[in-house]
Amino acid sequence: MVGATGKQGGALVDAVLADPDSPFVVRALTRNSDSRAAKELVARGVEVVEADLDDESSLARAFAGAHGAFVVTDFWAPLSAEQEAARPRHVREFEQAANAARAARTAGVGHVVWSTLEDTRPHFEGAGDTVPRVEGGYTAPHFDVKASADAIFAELQVPTTCLRLPFFHETLFLGMGPVRNPQGELVLSIPIADRKMVVIGAQDIGRTVHLIFKAPGDWIGETVAIAAEHVTGEGLAEMLSEAVGEKVTYQPYSWPEFRALPIPHAVAVSNGLQFLAERSEAAELRDIERTRDLTPRLESYEAWIRKNRDALRALNA
Repeated sequence: MVGATGKQGGALVDAVLADPDSPFVVRALTRNSDSRAAKELVARGVEVVEADLDDESSLARAFAGAHGAFVVTDFWAPLSAEQEAARPRHVREFEQAANAARAARTAGVGHVVWSTLEDTRPHFEGAGDTVPRVEGGYTAPHFDVKASADAIFAELQVPTTCLRLPFFHETLFLGMGPVRNPQGELVLSIPIADRKMVVIGAQDIGRTVHLIFKAPGDWIGETVAIAAEHVTGEGLAEMLSEAVGEKVTYQPYSWPEFRALPIPHAVAVSNGLQFLAERSEAAELRDIERTRDLTPRLESYEAWIRKNRDALRALNA
């Protein structure tokens, strides 16, 4: 699998290793087999091989003999300014997805689960300058590029399940959690207005992907858009208040306010959040009932927050 040291891939590793009846062994692809993370995987009984998403031939060698491949690309991977100037992120991610698709075909992989997202551009047609486009003419390139790459797997006739994901519970640890305002109060500012966001925990993603791999006949050729539940900003703030033992107030940025923040890729992130918020209750966007049918043992956001309360408190101690 690609991304075994990340949230999605790591959760799949956990799911396979935790299931004594799993028919699979795990082969993890890494650019550096001598890294600490790679050595930790080896210690857990995972086969680790060196491969790079920028090197199609290395991927084909790593995929050889595999029943399935979980393919994850990372638009947000740390890059230097020079690297971004030489090859913009949207170009890099598309090329990496294409490399993985071609390598899977070359290696004869029987089932690829491709972690993808929607093309947000049709949703924003007619929005004019209120939803600005960014690099490559995309509205949210971290969505749109993956959606564009879906066609490569289809054109190459790679047996693929396209997996679309919502917010991870873990995004609270990635800059989306509450912060203290100048008065010292905890404020949650995720820009979803009064809409709902669809969420799921990383571990449930891993369990779901494992189950998809166990039943390829049911899922090859399908697009599976998964989520565990809907959560409002107010509801999330209440859960956090109880967990950290301190009032958390929901005061969302507007989407234009978020776009204007002096942070990297603020426009793209805001557009992606607006897309998810405005489409959050569309069943075709994230099908909660279908997810529950596939993976009945889903962890609620409230339960996850309770489990991680100490770490959440430490964020703003």
